[in-house]
Amino acid sequence: MIRTTAVPRPVRVGAATAGIAGVLILAGCAGTTETAATTAPSAPATTAPSTAASSAPAATAGAAASTSTYADGTYTAEGSYQTPESVEKISVTVTLADDVITAVEVTGDPQKAESKEYQSKFIGGISDVVVGKGIDEISVSRVAGSSLTSGGFNQAIGEIKSEATA
Repeated sequence: MIRTTAVPRPVRVGAATAGIAGVLILAGCAGTTETAATTAPSAPATTAPSTAASSAPAATAGAAASTSTYADGTYTAEGSYQTPESVEKISVTVTLADDVITAVEVTGDPQKAESKEYQSKFIGGISDVVVGKGIDEISVSRVAGSSLTSGGFNQAIGEIKSEATA
């Protein structure tokens, strides 16, 4: 049976759009919380078994592990990301002290004019976002209006974490 008194199309479209927007907003929040929840329990889980195995040495090892997961120093890695026009690369240099980023330098070699604009914005704003924060705490998504460059940055940070693991 076909209804002739249906809700007008603009109302249905508006309701559907509002529902989808709500789901996307909640999904974005859930992704951040899930990542933090996944990261936090893993550190104590690896420390707890070693404490049970031997009380005195494990307590010392557990204290050292919680103090510094990564070796202090300066690390450099490259990351790449896809733009609508090309694949771009950036080089990220990070200085770590007690797992905290004390300095960051990003350099790029943009292939397209638009990429040059966005990389410049990203490079100009990244220090304010990551310096002074723990390397495990950062996951940038948008810096100074540049969202694609952050993919290359996060990729480079992942490589730096692997290289700096103490």
